[in-house]
Amino acid sequence: MSGNAEIDGEVLGERRHLLSLAFRMLGTIAEAEDAVQETYARWYRMSPAERDAIESPVGWLTRVASRVCLDVLGSARARRERYVGPWLPEPVPPGTFTESLGTASAVVDPLDRVSLDESVSTALLIVLETMTPAERVAFVLHDVFAMPFDEIAEVVGRSPAACRQLAATARRRVSDHRRQQVPRAEHDRVVRAFAAATQRGDLAGLVAVLDPDAVLRADGGGVVSAARNPVLGAERVARFLLGLGEKFPQIEVLPQDTPDGLGFVMWDEGRIVAVVTAAVAGGRIAELRMMRNPEKLTLWNELPA
Repeated sequence: MSGNAEIDGEVLGERRHLLSLAFRMLGTIAEAEDAVQETYARWYRMSPAERDAIESPVGWLTRVASRVCLDVLGSARARRERYVGPWLPEPVPPGTFTESLGTASAVVDPLDRVSLDESVSTALLIVLETMTPAERVAFVLHDVFAMPFDEIAEVVGRSPAACRQLAATARRRVSDHRRQQVPRAEHDRVVRAFAAATQRGDLAGLVAVLDPDAVLRADGGGVVSAARNPVLGAERVARFLLGLGEKFPQIEVLPQDTPDGLGFVMWDEGRIVAVVTAAVAGGRIAELRMMRNPEKLTLWNELPA
């Protein structure tokens, strides 16, 4: 009995690790929690003898959770197409999940391995959305969680060599994204200039700090009001933002550190009602991502005040 209790404790203790893995694969906390719940359901559907026969319960849980995520990703595109307005990955507070990874073996060049915070940034999760399900799973398992390719092969049902190629293809997309990134200090400088112009209600100043082809995407999920289509062009984005300030003067906009660099949170009646992250290129704001869907803001509103 004590042995079974010890194994059960070990299994349940992996929940945070599994949630961390599933979030990077799926892009929302709710989907990640569903995947983890299904993983545990499969564990407890086995007989005690079947569970006792598994040499590494932690390894089993990781592989099964990854397969569940692979299945979910296979149908994700259709769900995204039915989504009301633009779909964005869920932004999470800095440090979310990072402490659960432990020390992974250096199976990838440290210059290639994504940092733990970067791996949950909205910008990188958007890049992961462009990958095939198998590419995404292989990349997350290998480049973030340091799983060897022979084990990844068991998850995706392909040879280790094929999995190596999947991860390499995914890594090239991530590298392309990284080449477009600016240093954190430059990012934050531009975002502060953008914030100052917004607070002044300075249309010309706001247009000047936005890229001429700037785009703003707002995810309300059909739950709350948000722009149903991307707002395109510096002047349109500037007017949209200033219009929000006039329409909702009670909302307090505060700077906020995010895995994407400096961003903003919007407070209304003691709750965070939006998280805004930005992409900077050429000394200007190239993209703004505004999360309004309250179902994707749960972690922010659970933070200590």
